[in-house]
Amino acid sequence: MSSHAFSIAHVVPLVFRVPIETPVVTSFGVMRDRPAVFVRVIGTDGAEGWGEVWCNFPAVGAEHRARLITSVLAPLVTRRPFDDPNAAFAFLSDATAVLAIQSGEPGPLAQAIAGIDIAIWDMLARRDDKPLHRFLAGPDVTQVKAYASGLNADAPERLAAEKAEAGHRRFRIKVGFGEERDCRNLEAMRETFGGDTDLMVDANQAWDAETAIHMAQLFEPLQPRWLEEPVRADTPINVWRSIAADCGVPLANGENLRGATSFAAMTQSGAVRYLQPDIGKWGGISGCLPIARNALDHAVVYCPHWLGGGIGLIGSLHLLAAVGGGGLLEVDANPNPLREELILGFPPVIEGDMLVPQGVGLGVSPDLAALKRYAVPLPG
Repeated sequence: MSSHAFSIAHVVPLVFRVPIETPVVTSFGVMRDRPAVFVRVIGTDGAEGWGEVWCNFPAVGAEHRARLITSVLAPLVTRRPFDDPNAAFAFLSDATAVLAIQSGEPGPLAQAIAGIDIAIWDMLARRDDKPLHRFLAGPDVTQVKAYASGLNADAPERLAAEKAEAGHRRFRIKVGFGEERDCRNLEAMRETFGGDTDLMVDANQAWDAETAIHMAQLFEPLQPRWLEEPVRADTPINVWRSIAADCGVPLANGENLRGATSFAAMTQSGAVRYLQPDIGKWGGISGCLPIARNALDHAVVYCPHWLGGGIGLIGSLHLLAAVGGGGLLEVDANPNPLREELILGFPPVIEGDMLVPQGVGLGVSPDLAALKRYAVPLPG
């Protein structure tokens, strides 16, 4: 039997919500708590693994995605033999394709499938007694470059300074809050950290093409490493190309793309320098691994997107370690106990690099006892 073959006995989603004092503000919405859907997969042989589903928006998204797992996906995938995780990912995607159209919910279903996929890869790597990045045939890596993200528009340099004390050396701020405020914030970051520090800006799809070009030209003298999602992610490729041609700031996109075809088109477009798939939004490991490798083949840097709990972050860390290419790992700067505080074995950031766990699988697992006070009960 292949070391990748498996059958699943149980798929269990667990929902958590943590209240926060300072909301996380983007150009399109506000997070007033930190949710997470962790997925526990148990094989028929007793092996287990953990995954995570993207669930930040809308506010009730976590509970809904967990119920999609229990009511739709778990009955499909349990007690069925698979040769490898890719086969399970393809099966679940195909089996729910009509439902995704009929329900108008291709995103939530894809996100729930992604969380299951991550858990399956973790389970198999644990069973094979290897760290996940090595199980993915990656090199023996001990650390990857990281950056602190999610810096709100309210004096981002203050939180960035705190994260610098905690080991970060690269930073990304939110923009899309008006020309004056955006420029003032980027100027404050550059004044605080100097000209040699990598700074990135993220517009969260806030602008049209004309505004994006205008803002990029304003940002250019401050030398941001990239401008992320200046326009809607589904903007036609030719518009992305025109933006790239008319501004001197490299573009980044990917967290809101879905499907191998969309990623291939963006990768091959010549419009973006950085590709940012999110393993909890679409693809999990099975879908994002070939996308990341294809990006490197086209001289596009793979930089995984993640803004959630600790399981998805560590999965992204392992995938980046396996793929290589000099990309940066996104580490949310905002407080979130569902990340490092409640994940056993969570690695530190040292001089801008996050250490890669060397234990089996993800090398981390949820502290279920500590998480209990944040658990959200599900019906049934």
